[in-house]
Amino acid sequence: MSKPAAPSYKQAGVDLEVADALVGRLKPLAESTRTPGVESGLGSFGGFFAFPQPGGRTLLVASIDGVGTKMKVARLTGAWETAGYDIVAHCVDDILVHGGLPLFFLDYIGTARLSLDVLEGLGRGMAKACREAGCALLGGETAEMPGVYVEGEVDLVGCIVGTVERDRLLDGAAVRPGDRLIGLASAGLHTNGYSLARKVLIDEGPGLTAPLPGSALTVGEALGAPHRMYLPAVRGLLGHPELHAMAHITGGGIPGNLVRVLPQDVTAIVRMGTWEVPPIFRLIQELGRIGDEEMQHVFNLGIGWILAVDAAAAEGLTAQLGESGWDARIIGEIQAGGPRTVRMVGGA
Repeated sequence: MSKPAAPSYKQAGVDLEVADALVGRLKPLAESTRTPGVESGLGSFGGFFAFPQPGGRTLLVASIDGVGTKMKVARLTGAWETAGYDIVAHCVDDILVHGGLPLFFLDYIGTARLSLDVLEGLGRGMAKACREAGCALLGGETAEMPGVYVEGEVDLVGCIVGTVERDRLLDGAAVRPGDRLIGLASAGLHTNGYSLARKVLIDEGPGLTAPLPGSALTVGEALGAPHRMYLPAVRGLLGHPELHAMAHITGGGIPGNLVRVLPQDVTAIVRMGTWEVPPIFRLIQELGRIGDEEMQHVFNLGIGWILAVDAAAAEGLTAQLGESGWDARIIGEIQAGGPRTVRMVGGA
């Protein structure tokens, strides 16, 4: 009897190819709205807008995202405060990629029926993260829409606006062959890959209370680990002449996110085996019988942030990050030759 096919992210309900195609369709629509202050197109982690006037010294950097189906884990575990923290951390990281420091944050919470305990938990988490980031929780929208949202489910979305000085903007243009890639550890899945993870570990797997092999955590505790905010790690490096680019590893994994900050004429080589893949990812791959390539394009696999730095500074910056308490290591390099791509080489 043949074994059932291994689940993929697409079979779990998320089609990355359609998402990529959608960006292509929306680009000309966004371009049709361009005003003199716009200095970016779709595809970056954040959008840039010159303020108060075009060509000015200061750029606004804005981004919007959601916690996604990790909210289902929050509902099952009651970890609403973590979910609130997650959305702010994710948004802070998305503008930090470009050197942006946050000014203010806005949230949207949608649900079939309002629960004061849930909303307070989300608020506590958002406020905690905003305090850590030094930004204001400026306001938001709470929508009670029975018939639109499934009873008991909650949707959480956040929008952030920050600033970066033009001469400190990181857009990948400075990346060059020979640069080294420094990876910073993630805390787990962060806020991506949960449709597939839930299918494997909850719907068809051991469940949230099962012990996680190779760890002191349960499956639920590992899935509920907060999205790490990297601002404390890299704030002191912003403006450093040897820092050429940064990437936030979200949906699409390392290949789908690192490529967004590369020039057209280089290839990034990421060497699997230079870091230990955390137990939660190994369990997902083992129980789901998921191939390496699928895992690499869905999950961060233990690396939540990547810095591209000058080769001569790589060892020193890695040591500096380590001394500050961050799990940092050199995980690859930039090589000449395009078209712009990311190659994952070696075994885990």
